[in-house]
Parts: sequence; C-alpha cells; structure tokens
Amino acid sequence: MKKIMGVYQNKHMHWVGDGFPVYNLFSYDRLGQSISPFLLLDYAAPYQFDPTTVQHGVGSHPHRGFETVTIAYQGEVTHKDSSGGGGTIQAGDVQWMTAGAGILHQEFHSPEFAEKGGLFEMAQLWVNLPAHAKMTAAGYQAIVSDQIQTIQLDDAGSQLRVIAGQYQDIEGAATTFSPVDVWDGTVVEGRSHTFYVTEGHTTLFVLLSGEVILNDSQTITAPSMVVLSREGIDFNVQAQHDSKFLILTGQPLNEPIEGYGPFVMNSKAEIMEAVQDFNHGKFGVMD
Repeated sequence: MKKIMGVYQNKHMHWVGDGFPVYNLFSYDRLGQSISPFLLLDYAAPYQFDPTTVQHGVGSHPHRGFETVTIAYQGEVTHKDSSGGGGTIQAGDVQWMTAGAGILHQEFHSPEFAEKGGLFEMAQLWVNLPAHAKMTAAGYQAIVSDQIQTIQLDDAGSQLRVIAGQYQDIEGAATTFSPVDVWDGTVVEGRSHTFYVTEGHTTLFVLLSGEVILNDSQTITAPSMVVLSREGIDFNVQAQHDSKFLILTGQPLNEPIEGYGPFVMNSKAEIMEAVQDFNHGKFGVMD
C-alpha cells in the first residue's frame, strides 16, 4: 500500500480575474519534482454569482510549455484561444488546452450563466509537457461529459470518471503527451474503495469536498491535496461524509522546471525566449 508523504491544505481563497475565486491546492514552485508531471491545481469551490450583464472572467493572456485542464462541476465557462479553439463547457465537461509553443486565450463565464447567475464550481490543473513537446503546436480538446466513461464503484452511487489515462479497462477521453491519469469521482458516506495505480508514478489525491480516512490511518478534510509515495500500487479511501475528489497520477518527467508567470520551460534561456516571442507577437492573435 502507498505511504502518505505529505498533506497540504489551503483555506485562503484568492481571485483569478474577477470570475474565478480559487484555492491553490498545490504548485510546482513549492513542491517541484515531487509532483511532476503536474504543476498546479486551483479549485474554485462553489460560489454564488448574482445575475449580471457584465463579463466575469480572465481576459486574453499567454501560456507556453504546458497544458491546462479545466473541469466544470457547476456553472459555465466560454473559452477562446489563438489556435482557433473555443467553446463553452458546462457541468461535467472538460477543456484540455495545450499551450505548447505559445497560445493566447481568454476565459469568461458564459453569457447564459451570467444572465441567470447561480453556483459556480471548477477545478483547473496544469500538466507539464516533456522537453521534447514543449514547442509543439498549440491545441484544444473539448471533452463533453458524454465522452467521459464512468465506473460505478458500488451500489450506493460512488463513482469514478476516467478523464485521461486508463482505469481497469476503461480508456480516458483526453490525449496526453506523457503517461498521465486524471480521474475524478465521488465516494458516498460510509463507503470505502481501494484504488490501484501504476508503480513508480507520482500519485496525488485531491479532496475537493467532504472528509475521508486514507489507508485506515489519516483523516483528510477538504480542500486538501495528499502526496502518496511512488512505491506501492494501491491506497484506500473511506468516506466519513459524501466526498468529491481527483486522483492524479503520472510518470515523473525528471527534467528541470523553470517557470515565470504563465510560462514553464526547462531553462532560464527558454523563459527569456518565451517573453521575447510573446512581446514580438509570435503567440498568434485573438480573432
């Protein structure tokens, strides 16, 4: 069974733009190689927005060298980028954006959601690209909920969705540049489930809501992120309350990580090049 290497909590919410009130649950600038190939996770816990005609969100900004994965739980986000990608994601949908060599994008609450208001809940994950793929062409995968296969974990309603990678014989909907699993799910109060993952891979358990006991030994309250050992292939989750979670596993890249704001590369020279390319308009244009 995997060992618990660390538990990280953040009770302090901050705003990204004026549309995303988030808790940063982990970041590479603090945890570095221990979470590779993952870089960052922001969780926008349920937040009530009043009806408005104002566009709430984040305007045009650049990225290079990694991918962003946005999972919608409640509310709607309309995305547009310089690669031609775009669309609106609703509850259950996922957008998987590859920044690669450079992209400009914007994210706003959809006009329909803004007009009626309501609860808004999302998670955004940053996944690092291996060195050989950092300058790949920018791209966008729009994954609607119907494309994501769901595994029923018990007869009480506990379930697991395979967004990327593989669980048992179920393949994920997303295409990735390195071996990565992104699963989300729920465990109903009083139920327990053992999850099996690949030996040697980074394994992160992110508790978005609820309370669980991990490996019959440690109580975890939301929102939290748990780093599990790379050794071992399984861990157990016992729900004390109805709980919602993400399981993230991936092959460590074992490459230098150099970041500056919206750019994550392998060296300071590459970061300087990214800034220059952005300033010279090489990330494309927003139509």
